Amino acid sequence: RGTVTAFSPFDARADAEALRKAMKGMGTDEETVLKILTSRNNAQRQEIASAFKTLFGRDLVDDLKSELTGKFETLMVSLMRPAYIFDAHALKHAIKGAGTNEKVLTEILASRTPAEVRNIKQVYLQEYEANLEDKITGETSGNFQRLLVVLLQANRDPDGRVDEGLVEQDAQVLFRAGELKWGTDEEKFITILGTRSVSHLRRVFDKYMTISGFQIEETIDRETSGDLEKLLLAVVKCIRSVPAYFAETLYYSMKGAGTDDDTLIRVMVSRSEIDLLDIRKELRKNFAKSLHQMIQKDTSGDYRKALLLLCGGDDD
Repeated sequence: RGTVTAFSPFDARADAEALRKAMKGMGTDEETVLKILTSRNNAQRQEIASAFKTLFGRDLVDDLKSELTGKFETLMVSLMRPAYIFDAHALKHAIKGAGTNEKVLTEILASRTPAEVRNIKQVYLQEYEANLEDKITGETSGNFQRLLVVLLQANRDPDGRVDEGLVEQDAQVLFRAGELKWGTDEEKFITILGTRSVSHLRRVFDKYMTISGFQIEETIDRETSGDLEKLLLAVVKCIRSVPAYFAETLYYSMKGAGTDDDTLIRVMVSRSEIDLLDIRKELRKNFAKSLHQMIQKDTSGDYRKALLLLCGGDDD
């Protein structure tokens, strides 16, 4: 359900030559660069980079960095990173230096599948010779840290038969841990939301609504706060629908004054081959806006052109 698929007929050498020509000498032909990189999938971009090095003895990413600037450069360089390296890189930057970017940790760890999380951890170790979990625990604390650690274990129950008895029990436990308790037993929320299967949790949310008269999101909103609240809500939203979660993320990255370009780039690049078509549909449905029109209105120049090509069409 991605907007970017394998380009055919594909010729890595011809693309490498066109890119070299676009960046050689005075001035850069940005149009050629963005057209090629947004219309090839990631595997093909890796082949182009390899052909580029073979033909010219130059590193394509280094050339992009030296020839392009600003948000357009960030977007093009991001498109050149293989998916797991892209996530590992985003996480590394989120925990690097002064202050941690909790938003990035939340977005990536709440939305990726257990298999994807295992891959990210492996790549992080290969690329940065460091343990992702150690790095994250060193920069976070409290219940926010605990839920991140649970998600990093990537041991969510596989989707299978749903045990109605356990659904009822989990819903009751959450009700008693939140609405019925003076103070909140966050640990129960962390364990249940971090380890049960997706189909099981969807049933738990329905049952919770029946028992308490509240959506689970309302309870989390009232009973928790800060980074933990944001992470719990992101987990719940991703259990309900990953595309709807990203539609909301994109909507708020462009809504109001100023654009959160880091988030816009991260979501557009990371979902372009997975579910961007579904995300567009959800955005249209839930916010009565088209992603294409939002990008059109909120960005400019080559950066806008490239984002619109990744978006892949308008939903009127």
